[in-house]
Amino acid sequence: MSDAASTPTPQWDPEQYNRFAAEREQPFWDLRALLEPVASPRVADLGCGDGRLTAALHRELGAASTMGLDLSPAMLAEAGRHAGEPVTFVSGDLGAWRGSGFDIVFSNAALQWVPDHAAALERWRGSLAEGGQLAVQVPAKADHPSHAVLRELAAERLGPAAPADPVATNVLPPEAYAALLDGLGFTRQHVRLQVYPHRLASAAEVVEWMKGTSLTRFRRVLDPSDYESLVEEYRRRLVLALPAGRPYLYAFKRILLWGRLPG
Repeated sequence: MSDAASTPTPQWDPEQYNRFAAEREQPFWDLRALLEPVASPRVADLGCGDGRLTAALHRELGAASTMGLDLSPAMLAEAGRHAGEPVTFVSGDLGAWRGSGFDIVFSNAALQWVPDHAAALERWRGSLAEGGQLAVQVPAKADHPSHAVLRELAAERLGPAAPADPVATNVLPPEAYAALLDGLGFTRQHVRLQVYPHRLASAAEVVEWMKGTSLTRFRRVLDPSDYESLVEEYRRRLVLALPAGRPYLYAFKRILLWGRLPG
């Protein structure tokens, strides 16, 4: 959901992010459905965002304890409302995180911000107990105009000062994740590319979607007037690049991967 310290900390806005809560939530539950039952598991939710779904995951799994990790102070402030003795939230970089003895390491829509997925997944694998499960979902949208236009605009407006990888092009092809899971010793695995059809009011609504994610990086490095100017130009170019008509179908590609260690 939210971000890692390997890139500048974005100014996450929980309210803006949750404007499309229903659309963002479905992949979370599809990822949860890949998990196999475990009695009273220890769970880590990496990139937990505002903690609402972390708490729901804890209840769904009948977990003994659940730790949510995020880097955004705004998101963690919201997550505090869902904290209790078996559910805790901590500040940390999911790209560098390493734990021990977890039965489930879960990460929904967060790993895309980490530069080196192979290294991160190796650390997460090392955080699992025998028979542990890894479940990860990442957007795979770098080729869509919503991302390509923003990438071009960032290069024009900011040049070398543009946020590193502002639209998360770190994501690998699905088959690469299958190979990584196999190499890390996950004797059982499931990897798939899934398209989620989101019906938005218009193409311009894609800008509102991006204001909850990739555009947060620009809010951090630009003063308010320059940020608003960039958003307006992004909106103008994106509407020209996307099909006209209402509603607009935002066909959103995501990769879901799951693996289980022997034992």
